[in-house]
Amino acid sequence: MHLIPKKLHSFQEACVLREQLRETGKRVVLTNGCFDLLHVGHVCSLESAAKHGDSLWVALNSDHSIKSLKGISRPIFTEINRAYTLSALECISGIFIFNGERLADEILLFKPDAYVKSGDYDLEKLDKSELRALRNVHAEIKFVPFMEGMSTSTIISAIKKS
Repeated sequence: MHLIPKKLHSFQEACVLREQLRETGKRVVLTNGCFDLLHVGHVCSLESAAKHGDSLWVALNSDHSIKSLKGISRPIFTEINRAYTLSALECISGIFIFNGERLADEILLFKPDAYVKSGDYDLEKLDKSELRALRNVHAEIKFVPFMEGMSTSTIISAIKKS
């Protein structure tokens, strides 16, 4: 069976769709992450993020990006599998995959109205290049509640112990 994530777009397609949303007055929200082993903490954060606009877009770390950030044993699921799972969530309008460790270039081109991260981040913890890009495009920066104890790394550790 070949998985085709229904909400996955190339970055170029995402930018075109974003511009169409802008033209109709829609507020576009961007978030990003690995979303490896999608769990309740991810879903709650994504649902909360979606409330900050009309259309929630997810910039999904590529497999290559995750390996460079988290090591050779990650990701657990491929980018296509992760995109497919995220596509099933009603709160998400679109997804694009990015290859770098940071999202600054994509932010500058995508120009979200708002950028949302989980509450385990704050302005000090955001990557400085991403923060500059967000300020450059005048994106509102929001943080949504973080569910303590819910992370992919914590889940992997618990599985290894059992």
